[in-house]
Amino acid sequence: MAPRDERPRARAKTAAAELPERCGLELRRLLPSGPSLVAGFLLLALGVASYGIARETSLFAIRQIEVVGVPPDVRDRVHDALSELEGTSLVGLGAADLDRRIAALPDVVGVTHDRAFPHTLRVYVLPEQPLLVLRRGAESWLVSARARIVRPLERGAQPSLPRIWVPRTVEVRVGDTLADTSARRAVRALALAREEVPAQVHVVELGPAETTLVLRSGVELRLGREQDLRLKLAVAAQVLPRLGGDATYLDVAVPERPVADGSG
Repeated sequence: MAPRDERPRARAKTAAAELPERCGLELRRLLPSGPSLVAGFLLLALGVASYGIARETSLFAIRQIEVVGVPPDVRDRVHDALSELEGTSLVGLGAADLDRRIAALPDVVGVTHDRAFPHTLRVYVLPEQPLLVLRRGAESWLVSARARIVRPLERGAQPSLPRIWVPRTVEVRVGDTLADTSARRAVRALALAREEVPAQVHVVELGPAETTLVLRSGVELRLGREQDLRLKLAVAAQVLPRLGGDATYLDVAVPERPVADGSG
């Protein structure tokens, strides 16, 4: 008869021997069976093959391109730029394919798209926002809020937009961003004025370092140098409604001490 203190040790050894066997059984239950693995790989291969077929065949070929969010003239230009995509597959279409084709359109900032299966590509366009008319002698161009030269204009077109004049020596090319320092200063001032000042700007006068906005009311809004433009325009927005009808200018070059003239 075994000593009494040997019995617990024997039971412990038996339990330890049974533990790996139970763990092995549980792991085998969790692992997929051979047929399940084969079925999974077949489904994966089928998915890859289906994607390849859809990408390379006419099953989901683009037959219609819808351009949304822009006026008819811009819509037509975007459609023309993307027309080469007709006949290609919607499945393999990426954003880079669109961006590459519309990069040369000066009046478009960017596009997003939606696949309307089976055959329609729907394109949503973010257009440039017209800000001013650039004048150089008798020539005119539309300029966007990003200082991009959008397109040439007939003289007198876009009468509601402010005008700026640049010397004949300044190079202007459609699609480029304005390189002239004074013109870029005017774009920045106008973009901020659109946010801060309710009055419409008619003309931007550019000095060597100072900027003046001539409002449609005839009042000159003198901004001085480029520093603190937002503050100056916010001050002007508070003072302009209080000016009398005979005011000719409001000087906010020093925003802490705005000066107005009402001599008419």
